[in-house]
Amino acid sequence: MALNLSHQTGAATAAAAAVGVGAGAAPTAPRTAVVAAASAAAAPATAPGQAPALSLQSQTVDPAQAADSLSVKPDLVMACQALVDQKPEAEHLDVGGEQDTKPGVPVFVMMPLDTVRKDGNALNRRKAVEASLSALKSAGVEGIMVDVWWGIVEAEGPGKYNFNGYMELMELAKKTGLKVQAVMSFHQCGGNVGDSVTIPLPRWVVEEMDKDQDLAYTDKSGRRNYEYISLGCDTVPAFQGRTAIQCYTDFMRAFRDHFAPFMGNTIMEIQVGMGPAGELRYPSYPESNGTWAFPGIGEFQCYDRYMLSSLKAAAEAVGKPEWGHGGPGDAGSYKDWPEDTPFFRREGGWNTEYGQFFMSWYSQMLLEHGERILSGASSVYTGTPGVKISVKVAGIHWHYGTRSHAAELTAGYYNTRTHDGYLPIARMLGRHGAVLNFTCVEMRDHEQPQDAQCRPEGLVKQVAAAAREAGVGLAGENALPRYDETAHDQVVSTAAEKAAEERMVAFTYLRMGPDLFQPDNWRRFAGFVKRMSEADARDMCREQVEREAAGVAHATQPLVHEAHAALCN
Repeated sequence: MALNLSHQTGAATAAAAAVGVGAGAAPTAPRTAVVAAASAAAAPATAPGQAPALSLQSQTVDPAQAADSLSVKPDLVMACQALVDQKPEAEHLDVGGEQDTKPGVPVFVMMPLDTVRKDGNALNRRKAVEASLSALKSAGVEGIMVDVWWGIVEAEGPGKYNFNGYMELMELAKKTGLKVQAVMSFHQCGGNVGDSVTIPLPRWVVEEMDKDQDLAYTDKSGRRNYEYISLGCDTVPAFQGRTAIQCYTDFMRAFRDHFAPFMGNTIMEIQVGMGPAGELRYPSYPESNGTWAFPGIGEFQCYDRYMLSSLKAAAEAVGKPEWGHGGPGDAGSYKDWPEDTPFFRREGGWNTEYGQFFMSWYSQMLLEHGERILSGASSVYTGTPGVKISVKVAGIHWHYGTRSHAAELTAGYYNTRTHDGYLPIARMLGRHGAVLNFTCVEMRDHEQPQDAQCRPEGLVKQVAAAAREAGVGLAGENALPRYDETAHDQVVSTAAEKAAEERMVAFTYLRMGPDLFQPDNWRRFAGFVKRMSEADARDMCREQVEREAAGVAHATQPLVHEAHAALCN
């Protein structure tokens, strides 16, 4: 998620130089104590009793067995401490098999959010999908990305998985010769930029959240957010005997087993959802009901009782119990700017002993959440040859040029002028052999509103440096739909025109729809794919690339016309 398109293309003034973020001073408050106390405060993950076996069409999933293997052990405290200490990793788990050694950057295309019908039984607009996949293949696209919605697949009850519509898609992809990036989408669709449909969490999950609203993220005003289950209750068996982590892991295991014939040959990547919009972050800037608007700083999401219990324990562990009653009281509200608030202004509370303590705890809770889910994902997909795991991190580029980086802080990224918030995330991913997927790759600084200190280019460079240092692959996405050559040029420059060790491992283009198949957009897209995926094309003159792209566009005209017409219906 980024910002409204009008903001993205509006500002024409020259951008100031991107501000680098050093690995600066460690916080004053002892982070070891913060981690230990927060972990101790979390409710233990108790394995449910002899719950009845859960049905998966013709297969059975036993949540009790899964719970035994996923109970959060004391070792997690040590693992999370390693995140804080930021020790280099000696080696990475090879979950995904060999890295792609092709000289170019493979391009994938995101499918529409509503690719599968809400009842899960079939594809929406099958004719459009068939024509679209054929056109993408003809243009040299490597594959597609699709959201596998928790709210669709497991809608009927715990362990009752309906993958019928997704099976139809996988068969079409295989027939067409396209690879698939499957997103385990454990979040609600609706309420964020680009969400054109609404797909809530499974009904039985929402019912439990209604009974105990502290299972939902909560802000300082008591506003509940149902986009994603609060990470504060990761280890609480609140969902008919299972924890949220166990629900996610059971879902991933069911997906692996159901699509076993496609794993490693058609399905090449599993992107593991970890928060709102599928990103590893807190829902600090929700657009629904006008709660937030760009370029607001957002709000901390730490007021459900599970988060508050952890915060209280962490504060007591450092001898400051008065710090454990909630987030900063002077951090403003969703639509404020940093200088409007005592906490985020230039020399504000974020840089005090208290601010360092709070941000250490808040960001560490997010890292532990990622560690838990990736542990579950690794237990499922390790030993599945040819399948990579990836995690998406949000490109929060507004106010990046300020000292506090307020919008990143409320989202859970402890990234300031003096503290690197992305290297700990990259190292956590590295422990599980996961790819770091980052967005806003198409953006240029000078296109953004300069008064909001937007620095997408500097942010992408910082994240790329963190990925290199941690030894993890970096993949990219565009944050907003762009069909112009300016955006294409920026992606090629950022992702592909690099030394081999700095090149992105993949790029996913947002998104397949009628606009992509407009004749001029399609011709430009074909040229973009060629420049990204073929090393020789980057040495061609622009005119030659355009001629070849025009040839592709002409050859695929009937398919493109059919896809456009079907998608518009």
